Amino acid sequence: MAGPKPFQWEFKPEPVAREVFRIEGGRRLDGSVRISGAKNAALKLMAAAVLTGERCRFTNVPEIEDVHVMTAVLEDIGVTVEHPEPNVYEVAGGDTEWLFVPLEAAAKMRASFILLGPLLGRFGRVIISNPGGDRIGRRPVNLHVDAMRALGAEIEYRNGYYFAKAPGRLRGGNVTFPQITVMGTENALLAATLAAGHTVIEPAAQEPEIDDLIEFLQKMGARAERTAPNRIEVEGQRRLRGASHAVIADRIEAGTFAVAAAVTRGKVRITNAHAGHIEALLAILDRVGVAVAREGDALVVDATASEPGRLRCCDIETAPYPGLATDLQPPTCVLLTQTEGTSHVTETIFEDRLEWLSELRRMGADVEVVDQRHATIRGPSRLHGADVEIGDLRAGASLILAALAAEGATSIRGAHHVHRGYEKIDSKFTELGARIERLAEGT
Repeated sequence: MAGPKPFQWEFKPEPVAREVFRIEGGRRLDGSVRISGAKNAALKLMAAAVLTGERCRFTNVPEIEDVHVMTAVLEDIGVTVEHPEPNVYEVAGGDTEWLFVPLEAAAKMRASFILLGPLLGRFGRVIISNPGGDRIGRRPVNLHVDAMRALGAEIEYRNGYYFAKAPGRLRGGNVTFPQITVMGTENALLAATLAAGHTVIEPAAQEPEIDDLIEFLQKMGARAERTAPNRIEVEGQRRLRGASHAVIADRIEAGTFAVAAAVTRGKVRITNAHAGHIEALLAILDRVGVAVAREGDALVVDATASEPGRLRCCDIETAPYPGLATDLQPPTCVLLTQTEGTSHVTETIFEDRLEWLSELRRMGADVEVVDQRHATIRGPSRLHGADVEIGDLRAGASLILAALAAEGATSIRGAHHVHRGYEKIDSKFTELGARIERLAEGT
């Protein structure tokens, strides 16, 4: 396999300008908001389109920075990506030859590593960098690499790059993970669709985005199915065809707006939501005393009858799906600051995901970070405006929630992080009655 030529790489998106959210808090949210397509589904679906040379069409794709980065990565390896209208993307893999995903792409978006499986499965070789993304603890990719080796790949690691090849064709086999891994499951699934023979993946992650990916792969002609809650089986095919697919709603965004209604004592109707995907969060809202009504594909979160100090504290613990998603832990922590009593937080997925709580403390929250996995929150806290900074995507959205619930004005630096995963989040909050503006840093 020829070595990479980094000097030929031209990453297309312009650097994201650093931005500030300025928010005037203390206003109840009221109205209706439509949830966008899921970031964690859209990126994997776009990667899956590489498995065929035929055109794949995706609707309900969120217009977020991560999708734009994935578009640029695909285009620079020779994939054609068209964007005929908002939230619609068409991807055609063609005869891609530049099978090199460089450091510049990986540093911008960890999900670029999802290209390992489909590129290796279809073309039999790929050079791909170690991934980047949010800095929220160790996210080792050795599980992905071991999964490819279980399917017959030969992989070497040199100078920050994985050099992978599959002599002849990947072979079906047993992919057994030592722990549940979402993207590891997805990479193994994508690679197995074109492997020779039968593949069993277990324990397979159970997230809804994976089942959405399986549904799309079946439309492409793949023989893949979840045969048990934690097992996926695949019968490899020689070729796959193009297909069309609508991206599922973003359960993390739905949960974020549900918490926003709760902490502002508002009433918000959340449409294009799937209650079954956030059952763990809805159970927490019920335990603390926030009313949630289910109306078809909509949720109505009504906290107008909840008096300050009357919400009940509760302990929370993140877990793989169907447990409380680690991406919903930060907004849930904001909710707990408004409950009466002492709540305990246990983060089981990422060991550094509680670091952002120091910013919440600057806004008046009574928060104690016990260690990398545990925190204590005492409430109710009277949050106040402050100058804070976003460290990662989900913490950023949560600081917005805290600012909406706080008295006075809050300036949140690093707002650009939030645009990686939330489509038009500031305008959506504005339409619900929030006072929020987005400015370039330094203005």
